[in-house]
Amino acid sequence: MKQVLLLGSPNSGKSSLFNRLTGLSQRVANYPGITVDVASGPMVSLPDIELVDFPGTYSLEPISGEEAIAVSFLNEALADDKVSHVLCVADATRLEKCMHFILQVIRECQHHQKPVTVLANMCDVIRDNQLEFDAAGLATALGVPVISVSARESLGFETLIDGLKETSAPQATVSRNWRETPNEILRGSAQQLAQKFSPKGDVLIHSQLRLDRFFLSSALGGLAFFFIMFLFFQSIFTWSAPVMDAVESLVSGLGQVVVPLIPNKMMADFVADALFGGVGAFLVFVPQIFVLTLVIGIMEDSGYLARAALICHRPLRIFGLTGKSFIPLLSGVACAIPAIYAARSVDSPRQRMMTYLAIPLMPCSARLPVYALLIATFIPSDTVLLGLVGWQGLALFAIYFFGMFVALMVTGFVSKASKSQQAEQPFVLELPPYRLPTAKPLLRNAWNRCQQFVTQAGKIIVAVTMVVWVLGYFPNGGADLGQSWLGTLGHFVEPIFSPLGLDWRYGIAILTSFLAREVFVGTLGTIFGIEGSEENMLPLVDHIQASGLPLGSGIALLVFFAVALQCVSTVVILAREGSARLALSMLVSYLVGAYLLSLLVFQLVSVLF
Repeated sequence: MKQVLLLGSPNSGKSSLFNRLTGLSQRVANYPGITVDVASGPMVSLPDIELVDFPGTYSLEPISGEEAIAVSFLNEALADDKVSHVLCVADATRLEKCMHFILQVIRECQHHQKPVTVLANMCDVIRDNQLEFDAAGLATALGVPVISVSARESLGFETLIDGLKETSAPQATVSRNWRETPNEILRGSAQQLAQKFSPKGDVLIHSQLRLDRFFLSSALGGLAFFFIMFLFFQSIFTWSAPVMDAVESLVSGLGQVVVPLIPNKMMADFVADALFGGVGAFLVFVPQIFVLTLVIGIMEDSGYLARAALICHRPLRIFGLTGKSFIPLLSGVACAIPAIYAARSVDSPRQRMMTYLAIPLMPCSARLPVYALLIATFIPSDTVLLGLVGWQGLALFAIYFFGMFVALMVTGFVSKASKSQQAEQPFVLELPPYRLPTAKPLLRNAWNRCQQFVTQAGKIIVAVTMVVWVLGYFPNGGADLGQSWLGTLGHFVEPIFSPLGLDWRYGIAILTSFLAREVFVGTLGTIFGIEGSEENMLPLVDHIQASGLPLGSGIALLVFFAVALQCVSTVVILAREGSARLALSMLVSYLVGAYLLSLLVFQLVSVLF
């Protein structure tokens, strides 16, 4: 199969074009640093051609780990005989930022005798603002084909497909040799070409500056930031509650229908306790994952995240971080693993390590089911302000803020305790233009994220709940959970957790959650399902409330899960990206710190309440 390489600078719409041309759901975001791996897929219109999407980069002279990956893969790919063509994506509204990269790509492709075509994206924006772009003139100046396209509206795709059907056809237009052009002349030529062929008019600049005066102002910008973050957390809990209730009713109703139809008692107990009690309790919280991913996607694609990173740069510097750390940290709210990869965009090795320290403390989506379960157990569901603001949403905001606060305290302490002799890298961040997010890719990505979350976490949860059910059901058929194999193991570890007011059942759930945090919910669902088999279709929240778990223990659990590094996958990725020593020290330190903080919180709440 022939391969076509897709290159481009960040925010040029490269990944959007990749999605359109292949039909895949590659992540699209409107800030630098989101794409850190090479993706590929067959083109919809040309199934015999594989399109390879490279990480976005500003130059073939890398200054960050992310750009080094792109350049390394590019050098290998250009020497591969399977590569038949190179597509270089440019934002036609901002040629000044990508023209030097275009010339570098053309020069490298001429060295390897690979045909290259420039895709001038955003032609719909130029049209809507009544501007003009001379694609033919730019093609003559560059000596390679230039096609005006729109990833949003799929404009220009027919011309592109026709050009790719015969690889040799675009090569005929090559009339200028850049092969031996030194970098100094290349930069000068890029500046001249950008000035000559950029759309004439400052409509786009004025529009961006007008919005930046609001979002980046000292007072209003900060208020807007906190308001947006507040809406973010309210949407996760309060606004997704109706869908969660619907899923809970569906799971409960389905269990009440299916379980009586199973003739074998042991199998019926397994389906009721392990599947509907364990896995079903976890599925209730999937709508929150959907809302979480959707809201983050809206902020990313609109261009606001880059502004948020700029707003956060100055306060983050106090804690040894940088504004570029904000992007991986907020990515960590979804999952720590891609956030660790995204930290490659942090130029300074020291600040990158500080970012690694902070990412596991971000309240990731795996923690969300645990938080939601405990908050629903102890916090009333009352709302204020016409039902738009709920106490449970405020509690979720508080525990999220607590995790972020601890992350800043840790990085601040480590940064102050270990002074570096190296000079800090200058903070340089591109502010992309504001754009209205496209609904279909956002919804599709949120749906894919839920599918990924369910399939990946679901495998672990099914396996763990099966083991927990077997240990809890035998040797007495679930008649006395305390005398089962699970009860024996639980009583063995109970002294560790009893100072937090937790009995052996919660101790077992905490231990199993080291495979994945969300397993805590499934394990408790299985345990309470076995224990109360005659009423195992009740929501897990009711079971916990009936168990008499004190308020201090519930809050201590929230604190423990906010701080503890309970994800094997995260530890492995930290060891790979950072070092095994860093990963092991973080695992031990965060576990000990989480336990001590939880113990302190339990004592304080017990005294006050």
